[in-house]
Amino acid sequence: MSPPVRTALAGVFAAALLAAMAGYAWRHYEERPVFAAAASDEAAPQALPPPPPEARENNAAPDEDLPVPPEPPRIAEGEDYERCLAMLRQSPETARTMAEAWEKRGGGDGAKHCLALSLLALGQPEIGARRLEALADESHANGAARASVLGQAGQAWMMAGQPDRAYGAITMALGITPHDTALMIDRAVAAGTLGRYAEAIEDLDRVLEVDGDRVEAWVFRAAALRHLDRTQAAMQDIARALELDPQNAEALLERGILRQMAGDTAGARVDWEKVVELSPDSPTADLAQQNLALNQAGPARR
Repeated sequence: MSPPVRTALAGVFAAALLAAMAGYAWRHYEERPVFAAAASDEAAPQALPPPPPEARENNAAPDEDLPVPPEPPRIAEGEDYERCLAMLRQSPETARTMAEAWEKRGGGDGAKHCLALSLLALGQPEIGARRLEALADESHANGAARASVLGQAGQAWMMAGQPDRAYGAITMALGITPHDTALMIDRAVAAGTLGRYAEAIEDLDRVLEVDGDRVEAWVFRAAALRHLDRTQAAMQDIARALELDPQNAEALLERGILRQMAGDTAGARVDWEKVVELSPDSPTADLAQQNLALNQAGPARR
């Protein structure tokens, strides 16, 4: 198939950037450990709960609060810290006020972290990202906690539409915790968004060596392979992703593109229609609708 088809059809790297900018930046944090400031780098991780439904919606008006992680990584301890983090979900503006007052009283890392997260929730991701990076640099917390904060900074930069800054922050995080597969996936997404597909594949290869059941890693690697014209390998990765999760909307979005590139217009349409059915009101569904419009228009419009 000709290159214009590949470049016109929108896949999961575009979806990831749109999702981040719409407030979906915390997609991997339910898999990341919670670290207390007093814990050692080797402390056993605690599983985080999945984000509630409101954190997965992207139809909020621009002036509405953006979602924050349901359980941010701990870089401090104490009642004030817990109260401020809890307030993030109830009222980010109140959390910001609390954090600012607490910081003036010498609240330290806890106050700075809560303030940065409140800025993300209030739609100021660039300022929040800078504060998170500064916190990770200045904090005396253990390495794992600082790496988690840098990971949040990376996702905040994605929310701000700056994947280059996201890549840098996540690379710093991986310098501290080099075996964090969630960070590897986040960096691969940033790399893919920047068109650095070979680098994305390197990170995703490492993830899949550790955990071959990570569906998103298979999907993102397939997308990177597709962009490098390795369509047969890309289809194999998508087949594995759908074997693990037959209802995965991102995998179906990518398979639709691969089918369209192979001339299977009907098959592509089926996949994209399924995406819209499975994940309505999402960036992935929006891109599937866009691809369906191109599909219906025919070769002359692609």
